[in-house]
Amino acid sequence: MAQITLSAEIQPEQMGQRLDQTLAELFPDYSRSRLKTWIEQDLVFVNGQVLNVPRTKVLGGEQVEIIVEVEDETHFEPENLPLNIVYEDEHILVINKPKDFVVHPGAGNPSGTVLNALLYHYPPIAEVPRAGIVHRLDKDTTGLMVVAKTIPAQTQLVRDLQKRKITREYEAVAFGVMTKGGKVDEPMARHPTKRTAMAVHPMGKPAVTHYRIMEHFRNYTRLRLRLETGRTHQIRVHMAHIAHPLLGDQTYGGRPRPPKNATEHFAEVLRNFQRQALHAIMLRLEHPITGELMEWYAPLPDDFVELIAALKEDYQLHKDDLDY
Repeated sequence: MAQITLSAEIQPEQMGQRLDQTLAELFPDYSRSRLKTWIEQDLVFVNGQVLNVPRTKVLGGEQVEIIVEVEDETHFEPENLPLNIVYEDEHILVINKPKDFVVHPGAGNPSGTVLNALLYHYPPIAEVPRAGIVHRLDKDTTGLMVVAKTIPAQTQLVRDLQKRKITREYEAVAFGVMTKGGKVDEPMARHPTKRTAMAVHPMGKPAVTHYRIMEHFRNYTRLRLRLETGRTHQIRVHMAHIAHPLLGDQTYGGRPRPPKNATEHFAEVLRNFQRQALHAIMLRLEHPITGELMEWYAPLPDDFVELIAALKEDYQLHKDDLDY
């Protein structure tokens, strides 16, 4: 077991909510029932005072702290798996995750994950909850992730995520010809019937995605996106919600479909792109210990580069026939 301290500031928009609901929003890695138990066990402090009634209404602006013993990650096996490490010091490391690499063990993926690789690369990380993983990328989303090597670093990074002080930008290819950038501000929750999917839902957690157009293709648009919040599948769900699902995203309606008069080469590239066209290209944060502002970029992976090249080639072949 490892003792951890979770801390956050209750946001003004949470005023009037129950304490257990608020904690579930502030600490999404833990279930509401688990957080409720911690409240009832006198483990939750609000402005330094124990609050042990889950239904207590919050005012907004309070400082909340939870000090608990949690199971460490030693029950997962270290595995000698390659990690593309972009940056590392004694407190954090930043990796460039390839496709087909699950971040955390779970149903159907008990091993072979980023977490298993982290345990092998830096064994002391077993003492850090979730082996220091602060935020996740989907199995088939590529790009940058920051990992904390110590509990103080993780605590600060989680706090910075909650305060929206960490900038995460992505590149994507979406269906349809989009004419201008914008923002999707739609709450999200678990899909009511598809257990592994998410959906826009009026009673969900706040979710905001900003996007701008990088390049037009025939029937597709290349985008640069920035997360203001970090809900599961957020970019994929938000883009599908505005009728522009990501190319290759079979969960949310982006199954590749060659446009009219596509060359066989272009059709083959689309067929072979067996994942959502989404890459975490830039990460910017304040170092959790030194406070230094740091920024990293991850170049597009080879399959994404090939996809963009094929989209450009198709556009050049047919641009004289387009009416936009």
